Amino acid sequence: MSEAKIQIKNLYKIFGKNPKGAMEHVKNGVGKDELLEKHNHVLGLKDINLDIHAQSVQVVMGLSGSGKSTLIRHINRLIEPTDGSVTVDGDEVLKMNEEELRSFRRSKTAMVFQRFALLPHKTVLQNTIFGLHIQNISEEDANKSALRWIERVGLSGYEDKYPQHLSGGMQQRVGLARALTNDGDILLMDEAFSALDPLIRKDMQDILLELQDELHKTVVFITHDLDEALKIGDRIAILKDGIMDQEGIPAEILLNPKTKYVKDFVEDVNRARVIKAKHIMSEINGQDLSGAMPIDQDDFIDRFIDKVISDKPDNLIIQDKDKKNVGFLSTKKLSEILKR
Repeated sequence: MSEAKIQIKNLYKIFGKNPKGAMEHVKNGVGKDELLEKHNHVLGLKDINLDIHAQSVQVVMGLSGSGKSTLIRHINRLIEPTDGSVTVDGDEVLKMNEEELRSFRRSKTAMVFQRFALLPHKTVLQNTIFGLHIQNISEEDANKSALRWIERVGLSGYEDKYPQHLSGGMQQRVGLARALTNDGDILLMDEAFSALDPLIRKDMQDILLELQDELHKTVVFITHDLDEALKIGDRIAILKDGIMDQEGIPAEILLNPKTKYVKDFVEDVNRARVIKAKHIMSEINGQDLSGAMPIDQDDFIDRFIDKVISDKPDNLIIQDKDKKNVGFLSTKKLSEILKR
């Protein structure tokens, strides 16, 4: 696993007139409802600890009011915390002065919002290069970079169109192209696909994963949709009432939920669609691999289950993209996982 790019430690956020005073109540065990009812303060986040690894997709999910959007806005300090720390590449974001913070936001991070946040009086191309103009990058270089990403998100030919001429899905592609043109290491996506129709949403998920395979950004992705979280996330953090209920790889959360809240979240999920071979394989340790069926480590179960059923192998040998054997999975274990 790569080292942590972003480290969030003991993070608290309380909204109200006297958040520091309300902190004492929270640390003494007062919950979200009681804090609001008795002390007229809102608990946004409580003691959040999260390491987000470089070049990975970290999903933060939960229902409305869980604190997920509040959390992502602490990374680029759009929200000031009540207590705690946020570090990026070892630099404490909360200690940055105005100039340092401005530079950090421009060069290190890019954000994609749910409601697109496009400028209606600017064209697709102008919206895409907007961040580069702020950085005083030349027109020629800005246009070259923007046109590359407009093409990559499938909007070639729409460079001179205005946002009102585009569908919701196309507008969100502009938002993604703008973020990629900014070329920050960190991509912050706050419910970026939540307002889209299901088919368009799936297309955007596929585009993001395809681009991530190439670019290896550090992505923090906020969603309330478990299927989306399981599809996109290398790791998932689940929030409830400002508290982190569980964090781990998708298979771990799906197969070993630690709380009733998480268990209720995952109970109806089609496991074959969201668990990859690498998530459930064991180490190769002297097993008999003769006749074992080779499976790509990044394949979801539903991509190879039909062949397993038809060919009836006893074992599967899990391989990386270079066809190197990296793990072992018995069909008995696979059957047990699907029956849980």
